[in-house]
Amino acid sequence: MTAENHSIVTEFILGGLTNRPELQLPLFFLFLGIYSVTMVGNLGMITLICLNAQLHTPMYYFLSNLSFVDLCYSTVITPKMLANFVSEKNIISYAGCMSQLYFFLVFIVAESYTLTMMAYDRYVAICRPLLYNIIMSQGVCSLLVAVIYAMGLIGSTIETGLVLKLPYCDFLISHYFCDIIALMKLSCSSTYDIQMTTFFLAGFNIVVTSLTVLVSYAFILSSILHIASTEGRSKAFSTCSSHLAAVGLFYGSASFMYLKPSTASSLAQQNVASVFYTTVIPMLNPLIYSLRNKEVQAAIQKTLRLRVE
Repeated sequence: MTAENHSIVTEFILGGLTNRPELQLPLFFLFLGIYSVTMVGNLGMITLICLNAQLHTPMYYFLSNLSFVDLCYSTVITPKMLANFVSEKNIISYAGCMSQLYFFLVFIVAESYTLTMMAYDRYVAICRPLLYNIIMSQGVCSLLVAVIYAMGLIGSTIETGLVLKLPYCDFLISHYFCDIIALMKLSCSSTYDIQMTTFFLAGFNIVVTSLTVLVSYAFILSSILHIASTEGRSKAFSTCSSHLAAVGLFYGSASFMYLKPSTASSLAQQNVASVFYTTVIPMLNPLIYSLRNKEVQAAIQKTLRLRVE
């Protein structure tokens, strides 16, 4: 297929996670299990926060938003991947591919800014406790959530718009979903401009949000160390530990994928990193926040008691 007739590309073939037939069915059940836990965990977290008045605080407002984002970007990727495990040909239409790319970028960027807003919320709660209700008012929280989705929409629109202009000389995507890096490799023309734009946008989002998180936690740590009682320090640490775990998992895998040269790792390594942040992290986040959070555990017990009664 030449550059001149690239317009006839109406569909792509997804390479998938493996080309070994004997692994297709075991992988299907593995990822079906992961996706089921993701759906139940995130929907359960959203429902739990909505039903329990004691969780109607800025911290849990952002946590419910994180669960929604996790649910969405996992759903953008996983159902199609599951279908491909049991299909003879892993075909995705051109429109479907671009739609998948667009919404994946929206929610992956929204995830990074949601984690950042959660870090800011913890900073205000621990470092400015007397002003917390004023600074983190309902209006401010709604504005911050609007910023989260605005950043996702802006970044995704720019990157997807550039990809839509590319001519394609091949239709075999060496990946299990329509990622921007995999699509650029199929282009007939130079993708230098898109690579630089992607690197800049990904770098901007990752660096700005991660620096904000680090600065917030530097102030948090300083404040915690000045708390006189051991019980107070332990409580403050416990409210931050879950968020730090989620931040570390997300930024570690995202940085590996998007802040390195395209030749710096093998396809297998890229697939492992991609699987981690597209399917595993959305499953782990509700578990991380529920297993180590006494308020969430108490809300679960209260909700279960009400259902039994």
